Amino acid sequence: MAKRLFTSESVTEGHPDKLADQISDAILDAIFEDDPNARVACETFLTTGLAIIAGEITTETYVDIPELVRGTLKSVGYTDAAYGIDGDTCAVMITLDRQSVDIQMGVDTGGAGDQGMMFGYATDETESLMPMPITLAHGLTQRLAEVRKSGRLGWLRPDGKAQVTVEYDGDRPVRIDTVVVSAQHSPDVGQEQVRSDLLARVITPVMPPELFDPDDCTIHINPTGRFVIGGPHGDAGLTGRKIIVDTYGGMGHHGGGAFSGKDPSKVDRSGAYAARWAAKNVVAAGLARRCEIQLAYAIGVDHPVSVLVDTFGTGEMDDARIAAAVDAVFDFRPGAIIEALSLRNPIFQPTAAYGHFGRAPQEVRINGQAVRLFPWENADRVDELRAALKAATASVA
Repeated sequence: MAKRLFTSESVTEGHPDKLADQISDAILDAIFEDDPNARVACETFLTTGLAIIAGEITTETYVDIPELVRGTLKSVGYTDAAYGIDGDTCAVMITLDRQSVDIQMGVDTGGAGDQGMMFGYATDETESLMPMPITLAHGLTQRLAEVRKSGRLGWLRPDGKAQVTVEYDGDRPVRIDTVVVSAQHSPDVGQEQVRSDLLARVITPVMPPELFDPDDCTIHINPTGRFVIGGPHGDAGLTGRKIIVDTYGGMGHHGGGAFSGKDPSKVDRSGAYAARWAAKNVVAAGLARRCEIQLAYAIGVDHPVSVLVDTFGTGEMDDARIAAAVDAVFDFRPGAIIEALSLRNPIFQPTAAYGHFGRAPQEVRINGQAVRLFPWENADRVDELRAALKAATASVA
């Protein structure tokens, strides 16, 4: 394969669409703390001074949605009306209905909450088994938030974006070709200081030195020359509008379904998590250097209508044998996914910024109970996959 360039982007937690995702997942988590069997499909729309919450929720509990909206805005950094929206003074409108009884009939019996296709992807080009462009882009946006919240760059404001272009030789990353960072700032800081500070405090610490040469890399910092108006004041925010940021940065396919604000009966979310879980275990087991798994569902039907495994020619054996091992080890019925990954816990708001995949799984305590964050990132079926593959090979022989 010839050399090629691939680009991925990330956005900060103060980006208007990411704000909307975090609010939707904050509402989902608050409901799940008391009612883990609730049905939630919650959308958030944000604009100057206004948050609108809409969707379908069926639950036996009560949560203070305006307080959740305000708390999320303030936790991100929207604490001043001069930013265009702030948690203390913004208006909050709520328009919610119950989940359709037509959908409920299919979900109550263990079926998928919607039709659609979901993709999971893994590659051995990074330790997290994620593509390098999206990994580095997330690193930049997380660093922007870190230096802002720490006070090290006091002129930074919450909104921001990053984009990284990686040069590949075949399917291996060999060089960082282009870095783009756009960071919202106070009106009293000049472009030269913005560029100098972000290069020294954000870009250089994040880029891997073996791939990054600042003299051989195109670097764009606030390319328009000014980024004062941002957040929901600069652009309206909407839940589910950053699905490529949420997943693999465009590497591999995407089925089109968003995650945030949806309970796991919606296979847009749980199916995508299961597909990543399976693909990551395939790569972690050494069965392939790259793996993509597609799942497809029909609404109200429990078993997937199709499962596809593609290793892009990097498999240790043919894809059909790897697919047979995946089928033997993973149960892709929605109810089985929810149980295996413990998805009826309030674990979703942390996923709503900086990607749902590639994050280290961890255990936290919520209401005195130990729960797992990012459980789909556990490479915990490696031995089972190898055993299944060995058994299948023996039976063929």
